[in-house]
Amino acid sequence: MLRNHDIRVSPSETIDAINAVSILDFKKKSQMRDGLAMTLAKTKAEKEVFFDCFDRFFKSDFPTIHPQTLIEDPKSIQNLSNLSLKISPDEIGQEFLKSQKINNLMQIPLMRDLITNNRSELALAMQNAASEVDLSNIQLFTQKGQYIRRMLDAMGEEQIRNVIGAMEETNDENLDVIKSYRDSLRKEVRNFVEHEYMLQAEGRNRQLSDEILIDVRLGNIERYYLDRTQELIKKMAGKLSKRYGRQIKRTRKGQIDISKTLRDSVAYQGVPFKTHWKRKIRKKPQIFAICDVSGSVAAYAKFLLIFLYALQDVLPKVRSFAFSSHLGEVSSLFREHPVEKAIELVNWRYGGATDYGRSLEDFRDIAIADIDRRSTVLILGDARNNQGNPKIEILRAIFERSKHVIWLNPEPQRAWGVGDSEMTRYQSACHITAECGNLRQLERVVDRLLKSSR
Repeated sequence: MLRNHDIRVSPSETIDAINAVSILDFKKKSQMRDGLAMTLAKTKAEKEVFFDCFDRFFKSDFPTIHPQTLIEDPKSIQNLSNLSLKISPDEIGQEFLKSQKINNLMQIPLMRDLITNNRSELALAMQNAASEVDLSNIQLFTQKGQYIRRMLDAMGEEQIRNVIGAMEETNDENLDVIKSYRDSLRKEVRNFVEHEYMLQAEGRNRQLSDEILIDVRLGNIERYYLDRTQELIKKMAGKLSKRYGRQIKRTRKGQIDISKTLRDSVAYQGVPFKTHWKRKIRKKPQIFAICDVSGSVAAYAKFLLIFLYALQDVLPKVRSFAFSSHLGEVSSLFREHPVEKAIELVNWRYGGATDYGRSLEDFRDIAIADIDRRSTVLILGDARNNQGNPKIEILRAIFERSKHVIWLNPEPQRAWGVGDSEMTRYQSACHITAECGNLRQLERVVDRLLKSSR
């Protein structure tokens, strides 16, 4: 259940949990909860999910059987206790009698537990039936009816159905009472299955929904799913952060730093207990993110910028630029505002009709002098220039100065160069061109970007 709710539980953590449980008291629920939380939940957010899952998983509601007919007629219990099936072979047939092999309702264990409202035995019977039919594998809403029927069969409800069938043929006066018990049983089993479905399938359905969102074109994601999409981006960014995060390395070799070593040896009477080594400090590369925020591409630019700024701890310095008819640097907006607010301001300032030629001229005037062989230029746009001058020579100048020019186009490759698209011409001045229409493609490109900037 924890894995279905995005809490990573490794085999070693499972062993730790088993070891913890072996020394805890099962009778103390809070102790069990805290012990498992210490071994399985790694962050504050995971602990919140863990406590919710724990309470729901170990929910201890017992079934309660109180048919309305018994409340109205308390003598029915005594009547049922002494009830015998007085049905002759001529009335029902030898085949029925052979299949039933029952002379008294109270001889059926399930019926006896229902009549006496033996809650613990009924709860145990449900648990055993759930284990027998593998209820934990339920995934779809449409499977609930199937599992309810299988659980009822595993509990022995078929015997009660057969008795009710015999009573209906003889118009037995206790028929309504028995039916009320059967209906109460079915209701409790249905509640049990629905509870298990919510435990098991909720997380799986969310994972299935996430898989669908990852492959949906970003421009088609409805407003209803925007929050979940942003959570997915942050989750992807977190995975990449762990893969490319800074690792602490202690320098044990290289050129010794004499001055620092001698200075620290004074405290040890000149003995160089602590040695210092010279390290070359490499200047961090820069990423220039240039995003088309015109109407046709704005949604894609939004998700790309969210992705890039969710990787602040891993990515080198990111400078952001937005354009449609003209271009401007928007890095300060992301420093001063949350990402979502900054993107709203970017769209408001630079939205409009697209002019790639003029925007490239603006970029040349603002930032081309800052580009060097350590720089990566990331361009997001559909390259549709409304029949204007594409200024391809400016992009070639950027290409010659930078380490990488990566162009991400949200349109399918078959549409490149069709109509007013200048993509085939811009391709000649790019190191990498890639279709980037959904989150999976976006993650792949950012992964490649991180790999090249290490």
